[in-house]
Amino acid sequence: MFITKESDYGIRIIRTLSHGDKMTVRDICAKEHVPHQYAYKILKKLEKSGLVESFRGAHGGYALSKSLKDITMYDIITAIEPELNIIDCINPDVNCIHKVGGKVCKVHQELCRVQSSLFKNLKEKSIEEILFN
Repeated sequence: MFITKESDYGIRIIRTLSHGDKMTVRDICAKEHVPHQYAYKILKKLEKSGLVESFRGAHGGYALSKSLKDITMYDIITAIEPELNIIDCINPDVNCIHKVGGKVCKVHQELCRVQSSLFKNLKEKSIEEILFN
Protein backbone atom coordinates (compact mmCIF):
# COMPACT_ATOMS: atom_id res chain seq x y z
CA MET A 1 0.00 0.00 0.00
CA PHE A 2 1.37 3.38 -0.97
CA ILE A 3 0.04 5.63 1.76
CA THR A 4 0.36 3.56 4.90
CA LYS A 5 -1.54 4.13 8.11
CA GLU A 6 1.68 5.53 9.55
CA SER A 7 1.89 8.08 6.71
CA ASP A 8 -1.75 8.98 7.29
CA TYR A 9 -0.98 9.60 10.96
CA GLY A 10 2.04 11.71 9.96
CA ILE A 11 -0.16 13.91 7.77
CA ARG A 12 -2.67 14.26 10.61
CA ILE A 13 0.09 15.22 13.05
CA ILE A 14 1.34 17.95 10.71
CA ARG A 15 -2.24 19.15 10.27
CA THR A 16 -2.64 19.49 14.04
CA LEU A 17 0.66 21.33 14.40
CA SER A 18 -0.24 23.62 11.49
CA HIS A 19 -1.95 26.07 13.84
CA GLY A 20 1.44 27.06 15.21
CA ASP A 21 1.02 25.91 18.78
CA LYS A 22 3.47 23.66 20.59
CA MET A 23 1.56 20.53 21.52
CA THR A 24 2.14 17.52 23.72
CA VAL A 25 1.93 14.02 22.32
CA ARG A 26 -1.18 13.44 24.41
CA ASP A 27 -2.90 16.51 22.88
CA ILE A 28 -1.88 15.51 19.35
CA CYS A 29 -3.21 11.97 19.86
CA ALA A 30 -6.50 13.23 21.30
CA LYS A 31 -7.08 15.81 18.56
CA GLU A 32 -6.21 13.57 15.60
CA HIS A 33 -7.13 10.14 16.96
CA VAL A 34 -3.58 8.88 16.52
CA PRO A 35 -2.82 5.86 18.70
CA HIS A 36 -0.22 6.72 21.32
CA GLN A 37 2.03 3.79 20.36
CA TYR A 38 2.44 5.26 16.85
CA ALA A 39 2.75 8.92 17.76
CA TYR A 40 6.23 8.86 19.29
CA LYS A 41 7.64 6.76 16.45
CA ILE A 42 6.11 9.05 13.81
CA LEU A 43 7.15 12.25 15.58
CA LYS A 44 10.71 10.95 15.77
CA LYS A 45 10.70 10.39 11.99
CA LEU A 46 9.19 13.83 11.36
CA GLU A 47 11.80 15.37 13.65
CA LYS A 48 14.66 13.52 11.94
CA SER A 49 13.45 14.83 8.57
CA GLY A 50 13.40 18.41 9.87
CA LEU A 51 9.64 18.90 9.70
CA VAL A 52 9.05 19.15 13.45
CA GLU A 53 11.10 19.94 16.50
CA SER A 54 10.75 18.65 20.03
CA PHE A 55 10.94 20.56 23.26
CA ARG A 56 11.90 18.73 26.44
CA GLY A 57 10.84 19.41 29.98
CA ALA A 58 7.70 20.25 31.88
CA HIS A 59 6.50 22.58 29.13
CA GLY A 60 7.73 20.36 26.33
CA GLY A 61 5.99 19.18 23.24
CA TYR A 62 6.29 19.35 19.48
CA ALA A 63 5.99 22.15 16.95
CA LEU A 64 6.60 22.59 13.25
CA SER A 65 10.17 23.53 12.40
CA LYS A 66 9.35 24.58 8.84
CA SER A 67 6.81 26.92 7.37
CA LEU A 68 3.66 25.27 6.03
CA LYS A 69 4.42 26.80 2.63
CA ASP A 70 7.64 24.73 2.58
CA ILE A 71 6.05 21.38 3.43
CA THR A 72 4.31 19.12 0.92
CA MET A 73 2.50 15.83 1.30
CA TYR A 74 5.48 14.23 -0.43
CA ASP A 75 7.77 15.57 2.33
CA ILE A 76 5.59 14.08 5.05
CA ILE A 77 5.08 10.71 3.39
CA THR A 78 8.76 10.26 2.53
CA ALA A 79 9.73 11.26 6.07
CA ILE A 80 7.66 8.31 7.25
CA GLU A 81 8.43 5.92 4.36
CA PRO A 82 11.87 6.90 2.98
CA GLU A 83 12.12 3.88 0.67
CA LEU A 84 8.84 4.69 -1.01
CA ASN A 85 7.81 2.71 -4.08
CA ILE A 86 4.29 1.93 -5.20
CA ILE A 87 5.39 -1.66 -5.88
CA ASP A 88 8.47 -3.65 -4.89
CA CYS A 89 9.74 -4.27 -8.42
CA ILE A 90 10.43 -0.54 -8.84
CA ASN A 91 12.87 -0.62 -5.93
CA PRO A 92 16.37 -0.79 -7.43
CA ASP A 93 17.45 -3.05 -4.55
CA VAL A 94 14.85 -5.69 -5.46
CA ASN A 95 15.78 -8.22 -8.10
CA CYS A 96 12.67 -8.40 -10.27
CA ILE A 97 12.22 -11.82 -11.91
CA HIS A 98 10.99 -10.11 -15.08
CA LYS A 99 14.19 -8.12 -15.57
CA VAL A 100 16.00 -9.74 -18.48
CA GLY A 101 19.40 -8.65 -19.72
CA GLY A 102 19.25 -5.51 -17.58
CA LYS A 103 15.96 -4.42 -19.17
CA VAL A 104 12.71 -4.06 -17.29
CA CYS A 105 9.33 -5.19 -18.58
CA LYS A 106 6.65 -2.88 -19.99
CA VAL A 107 4.60 -3.14 -16.77
CA HIS A 108 7.62 -1.96 -14.77
CA GLN A 109 8.06 0.98 -17.15
CA GLU A 110 4.40 1.96 -16.79
CA LEU A 111 4.52 1.69 -12.99
CA CYS A 112 7.61 3.91 -12.97
CA ARG A 113 5.69 6.49 -15.01
CA VAL A 114 2.72 6.28 -12.61
CA GLN A 115 4.98 6.65 -9.57
CA SER A 116 6.75 9.62 -11.11
CA SER A 117 3.42 11.29 -11.83
CA LEU A 118 2.16 10.58 -8.32
CA PHE A 119 5.32 12.02 -6.73
CA LYS A 120 4.99 15.12 -8.90
CA ASN A 121 1.39 15.58 -7.75
CA LEU A 122 2.28 15.11 -4.08
CA LYS A 123 4.94 17.84 -4.43
CA GLU A 124 2.64 20.25 -6.30
CA LYS A 125 0.87 21.93 -3.38
CA SER A 126 2.16 23.00 -0.01
CA ILE A 127 0.36 22.00 3.17
CA GLU A 128 -0.51 25.68 3.56
CA GLU A 129 -2.31 25.63 0.19
CA ILE A 130 -4.11 22.41 1.06
CA LEU A 131 -5.28 23.45 4.52
CA PHE A 132 -5.93 27.15 4.16
CA ASN A 133 -6.97 27.84 0.56
